[in-house]
Amino acid sequence: MPETDTDYEIVIIGAGPAGMTAGIYAARARMKVLLLEKAAPGGQVIITDWVENYPGFPEGISGYDLAEKMLTQAKTLGLEIESEEVSSMTLTPKVKTLQLGERTITTKSLIIASGASPRKLNVGEEKFMGKGVSFCATCDAPFFKEKTVVAVGGGDTAIQEAIYLTKFVNKVYLVHRRDELRATKILQERAFKNKKIEFVWDSVVTGMDGFFGVENVHVKNVKTQESRTIKADGCFVWIGITPNTGFLDKSIELDQWGFIVADQYMATSVPGVFAAGDVRNTPLRQIATAVGDAAIASVSAEHFIENIG
Repeated sequence: MPETDTDYEIVIIGAGPAGMTAGIYAARARMKVLLLEKAAPGGQVIITDWVENYPGFPEGISGYDLAEKMLTQAKTLGLEIESEEVSSMTLTPKVKTLQLGERTITTKSLIIASGASPRKLNVGEEKFMGKGVSFCATCDAPFFKEKTVVAVGGGDTAIQEAIYLTKFVNKVYLVHRRDELRATKILQERAFKNKKIEFVWDSVVTGMDGFFGVENVHVKNVKTQESRTIKADGCFVWIGITPNTGFLDKSIELDQWGFIVADQYMATSVPGVFAAGDVRNTPLRQIATAVGDAAIASVSAEHFIENIG
């Protein structure tokens, strides 16, 4: 095979909003493109209860419905999508080789939109996964109807999901390590007005226990060092994200937190490899910024291919 004779012109890894947007742009440009997703298309968006800051939906839209609309649009344009996981890759300026199980594919350009996963507390919560510990209120809140739960975090996701929890539970203890929230003001206002939410400021979760599932969540105040135990049936965690970059070639530069370093063209340290969405180093991780990244990445990949001949 000649060095530049590849299976695809563009391969996209990840089918969240960034990946699907990159696919839509590449498909419309009549590129030979493949979108790879190891799980269900949609990424973190499909577990988001309600999205009300994405333009075009004045009443808001559920994360699942938004992802479905993006997927339908991509398929309508003829985007090829496969359910596959990339286990490793070899990258050269002209040819990128991806290992998919027992199959190998090649591409001229690669867009990495593999997103990120919820960060864990690392206080022994693993034994309670599926038994009270959750990262998704939309998925699991109905299991805690008329019960008491702890929610951890202070950003947009934590507050949005904590408010959603109050539709089902009797009480939410919202544990946050600071004395003020990082969430947008409109979400803060809604949370402060919600009588089912009790804030536990300046505190972190130090552990949890229970026989069949979570029964107690242990909390420590980081200023006074005082500890307390909250009787709760569940613990929902939203304390940030970790980039999904474990499969990457080591030649791709990462920042100190493990996110892919990309410039204004979404170009990484490897020629022909671009990054978009939550997996890259960006000051704001939102659906709107992810799709913007992806549009730039797709056009940049197209220009790269034109220039390498």
